Amino acid sequence: MFASLGVMAMLDPFALPFAATVSPDAKRAKRLTWDSREASPDVAFVALAGEKMHGNQFVRQALDAGAPFVLTDLDVPRSVRVPDAQAALFEWARHERAKNAFVVGITGSAGKTTAKAYAAAALDAHYMPVYNTMPAIACFLVQYGASARPLVVEMGIDRLGEMAELMDLVRPDVGVVTTIGPTHLEQLGSIENIAREKGGILQAGRKLVGSQAAPYFPPSEYEGVESYGFGDVTHAGHDLEITSEVARFAFGRRRVILPLAAKVQAEAAVLGLVLAQQVGIALADAAVRMSSVNVPAGRYRVLLGRYTVIDDAYNASPIAVRAALDALHAHTGRRISVLGRMLELGPTERELHAEVGDYARAQADLTYGVGEFARELGDQAFATVPELTAALLSEVRDGDTVLIKASRGISMTPEQRASAGVGLDTVVEALLAAREQGEVKGV
Repeated sequence: MFASLGVMAMLDPFALPFAATVSPDAKRAKRLTWDSREASPDVAFVALAGEKMHGNQFVRQALDAGAPFVLTDLDVPRSVRVPDAQAALFEWARHERAKNAFVVGITGSAGKTTAKAYAAAALDAHYMPVYNTMPAIACFLVQYGASARPLVVEMGIDRLGEMAELMDLVRPDVGVVTTIGPTHLEQLGSIENIAREKGGILQAGRKLVGSQAAPYFPPSEYEGVESYGFGDVTHAGHDLEITSEVARFAFGRRRVILPLAAKVQAEAAVLGLVLAQQVGIALADAAVRMSSVNVPAGRYRVLLGRYTVIDDAYNASPIAVRAALDALHAHTGRRISVLGRMLELGPTERELHAEVGDYARAQADLTYGVGEFARELGDQAFATVPELTAALLSEVRDGDTVLIKASRGISMTPEQRASAGVGLDTVVEALLAAREQGEVKGV
C-alpha cells in the first residue's frame, strides 16, 4: 500500500537538477505551466518554442501575472536562464519521475482517458489532466514525480517516433494499450504502423493490453504481454450486465457496480482492479473509488432527464464511435445518433465514415449526420451544426436517448467547426437547455 501524500513539495528554482543562471528574485512555485495564461503567483512559466510562436513572446505576460520564476533563455526578472528551456524541462521531469515507485503509462486508439480515470481511481493516484502533450506530461512529472502516490500518465501519439520519445520521458513501470484502430492515419499511415508505434509502450516492465487490442500483440512477438477485459483474456471480468443506468460485473469474488457506465468503462475498471492487485490495494477500496469516477465534459457523460443525452463530443475515431453506438443501443426508448466528422483519417476517410454510418443505422432508431460526410453518417444530413441543432430540437421528445459524438476540430474557428460538423458540444448545450426549459414534445 502506498503512503498518503500530505502537502506537495514546492518547486525550488535554486535546487535544480540542471545547470542554470537563477535570478536572485526568483521564488518557489507550486507547479509549472507552458501556457502563459495559467501563470500566477503559484504557477511558474516555461517558455517553449512552438510551431508558430515562441514562449519567450509571453514571458512579460507571465511575469505581470506574478509567476514565481520563468524558465527561459532571456535575461529578465525572476528568470531561470538555460540555453534550451525544453531540454531543461525534460531533464527536470526525468529527475523527478525517478523518485516515484509506480508509474502507469496508457496509450491506445480510443479509451485512453477513460482507462486513465479508472486506473487512477483504483490506485488513488495522481493522473494527467486532459492535455497529454510532451510539455504537459513533463510539467506533470515535475509536480508529482516525488509523490508517495502512484502516477497515471496518458501517452497519446500522432506521429512516427513519438512513443519512443514519450517512453524516454515517462519510463512507465506498467505499459497499457487500450485499443488499436484507425486514428491519425494521415501521419501514421496504416493500422500496422499504429500498432507498432503504440506497442512501444510495451517495453515497460509489465505489459497490459485491452481485449480489443490483444490480437495486435501476440505473446510470440511481445513476451510477457497480458490481456484484460471480458472474454478470452488473461485477467477477465465476468457476468457483465449493462443497462441504461449501470454496468455490473464480477472480478473474481468482487462485485463491481459502475453508475451510468458502458462496456468501455467496465473494461477500464477491470484494468484498475488488475493494477490494484499488483500494488496490494484492497479490491473493495478500489471498486468503491471507481464507482465514483467523474469524467470531463464530452467524455461519455450520461446526462439523465426527460430525455437522456450522452455527451461524448470531445473526440471521435471509428473505433470510439462504434463503442459509443454500442452503449447507445443498451438504452431503452428511441435511440438517436448524432455524428460529425472524424478527423485525420487519410485517403480512406469517406469509406471509414460510411462504415460508421452503417453501424449507426444498425444501432440507433434515428441517425443524424453533419458536415462533409453527413450523408454517410446519418439518414438526416445537414451541412452545418446550427441547421442540425434546429432539426434535432424539433424532433427530440421525452424518453429519447441522444448520443452526440464527433472530433473536436480544436484548431478550427467556431465557424469552421460548425461547417465541418465537428465541435458538437454546442448541440449538447442546446439539448440540455431545451430540456431544462421544457421545450420538448411529450411521449
